[in-house]
Amino acid sequence: MSDVLARARREVLPTGVGLDEAGVLEVLELPDDQLPDALQLAHEVRMAWCGPEVEVEGIVSLKTGGCPEDCHFCSQSGLFQSPVRSVWLDIPELVKAAQQTAATGATEFCIVAAVRGPDAKLMKQMRDGVKAIKEAVDIQVAASLGMLNQEQVDDLVDMGVHRYNHNLETCKSHFPKVVTTHSWEERWDTLNMVRASGMEVCCGGILGLGESLAQRAEFAVQLAELQPHEVPLNFINPRPGTPLEELPLVETADALRAIAAFRLALPKTILRYAGGRELTLGDLGTRDGLLGGINAVIVGNYLTTLGRSADEDLSLLVDLNMPIKALNTTL
Repeated sequence: MSDVLARARREVLPTGVGLDEAGVLEVLELPDDQLPDALQLAHEVRMAWCGPEVEVEGIVSLKTGGCPEDCHFCSQSGLFQSPVRSVWLDIPELVKAAQQTAATGATEFCIVAAVRGPDAKLMKQMRDGVKAIKEAVDIQVAASLGMLNQEQVDDLVDMGVHRYNHNLETCKSHFPKVVTTHSWEERWDTLNMVRASGMEVCCGGILGLGESLAQRAEFAVQLAELQPHEVPLNFINPRPGTPLEELPLVETADALRAIAAFRLALPKTILRYAGGRELTLGDLGTRDGLLGGINAVIVGNYLTTLGRSADEDLSLLVDLNMPIKALNTTL
């Protein structure tokens, strides 16, 4: 076993305190023959500090496309010649999507909008939508509406939104190469307001945006400093018409090393499979990640890309003897 894995076994596993940046980088640089050891240790850390349950979530886009920001990976930006165009979802469709999500056994339903931040129209649509969902189905409602001010944070709390997603996307040093219309610090400020409000913080990003391994390690420890309840891990799925459309996919072994490294940096955090895993990991890699630190999944499709079917993911959880987290344990 490598020195860094031996140290993590001595220090991270018994204490729940994550690796520092240098340690995370060492894990990201491990040779392929040590990857099984890294995944095994990450799984032990997950079981020790999070338990065997897996949180299942579905997502739906309330407002798709037409975003004024220039996130270089995103086909929902109105600044790029990508095929996604602005569409609004009405309340009955939103409720139907929540019901379909709950029918899979999911306990979490996230409403997403492609915006810099919500305006009055969007906040009213959210209030009406959350009320209608809560009247129709027993499921936790999360939201992802971009950057917020304090009044908007308070309104979401009043609506009963229990978790807010706002991804940092990448580390602070690499962010300006990915987004130029707003700053990393603006995202960070929103996340701190969300935490102070009592809502759970969901914050992750996309691996494979051209960052170095050192910057990937930087990102992991910046997330650890934020102490989010949940970290969604996406892997780049290059979208036509975006500035990053020519980026390569993350190699499977690198993706699995990252899963292990992020688990060892964030021992107590929900680590969620999100976009891009279907291409990067496939069926076998998806299984390896669930046995290497992942303890949550988004089922079905993502915002602008296709995912695995819910049945496939749920069958895999049964095969792995991993129970789905019950709704009442997330209250």
